[in-house]
Amino acid sequence: MVLIIFTINIVYVSFLTIRMIMTLKGYRYMAAIISMIETVIYIVGLGLVLDNLDQIQNLIAYAIGFGSGVIVGSKIEEKMALGYITVNVITSDEDPTLPKKLREKGYGVTDWIANGMEGGRQSMQILTPRKMELQLYTTIKELDPKAFIIAYEPKTIHGGFWVKQVRKGKLFK
Repeated sequence: MVLIIFTINIVYVSFLTIRMIMTLKGYRYMAAIISMIETVIYIVGLGLVLDNLDQIQNLIAYAIGFGSGVIVGSKIEEKMALGYITVNVITSDEDPTLPKKLREKGYGVTDWIANGMEGGRQSMQILTPRKMELQLYTTIKELDPKAFIIAYEPKTIHGGFWVKQVRKGKLFK
């Protein structure tokens, strides 16, 4: 019984975590479908615990399963890598070849010259699918190990090189 409660709660909270993230990223219909499955799993798991409230190990299994489910759900979402990431890069020196090298690898790069405390810098803004995020970081670090990198998730994307390439199916091919 303890193992069943523990497993049910891991599955339930994993679904809950994924549903919440999908809702925040705008995947409403998929989130609604997941929420239906999540509700059934929740009611079954909670029912098992409530039917056996006199056994503390069931309550402990429920709590540990809940915490474990948060971790598992987060890992699953990480692997799904939904959405896009915007990466701002500030190089240690001005290097006009750096944006060109990134563009050759398929990234849409907007770059400009910037000034830092110690002089000239190059600033770049790069938009990429989250699935390509780690690969982009590796590429940037290979090209400039001292680069300063900040990443965030954009909510809305409209126009530009990147959107055109996605529509044509040419990004990263």
